[in-house]
Amino acid sequence: MSPSITVADLHSQPPQAQLIDVRSPSEFASGHIAGAVNIPMDQIESRIADLSSGPIVLICQMGKRARMTANLLEPCQRQIAVLEGGTAAWLQAGLPVVTSVKTRWSLERQVRLGAGLLVLVGATLALTIHPRWILLSAFIGMGLIFAGLTDVCPMAEILGKMPWNARTHCKTAVSNAELSKSTQ
Repeated sequence: MSPSITVADLHSQPPQAQLIDVRSPSEFASGHIAGAVNIPMDQIESRIADLSSGPIVLICQMGKRARMTANLLEPCQRQIAVLEGGTAAWLQAGLPVVTSVKTRWSLERQVRLGAGLLVLVGATLALTIHPRWILLSAFIGMGLIFAGLTDVCPMAEILGKMPWNARTHCKTAVSNAELSKSTQ
């Protein structure tokens, strides 16, 4: 089992370790510790080469996903520590985070909420209106199974097109051609 590191210890020492945030990209963008690199938990095994050969500190929101990731990496014989309490503890200590975008829920969280609400509505309507409403819950269950087996989630694709998930695009003052000339 990988050791833990406290927020106070991580903050008081200049980071000798590579900081890896294992949350989703949208969670990372909503606020992360300066210098942390985002490698989501589901990608960590395929991105071993991106990890430092030295000490590594794994970070997530509360510490649970970081601990699970540490267990995945245990066979790799790396020096791994987990930040106790994660980013939440870092914020609770009043320490700054880097924010890349306005805070929004991750697409995965939106799918879980949407699926849960639809299952609840289907079950409630089946109990109060007509038993066939249970088919709504069954349909959502089948959709979740399909998404799990194929890694294709139609609900996520629909939610991704909603206005609250629209990406902001900033125009730069310098064109790409001018930028490439200035770097030569």
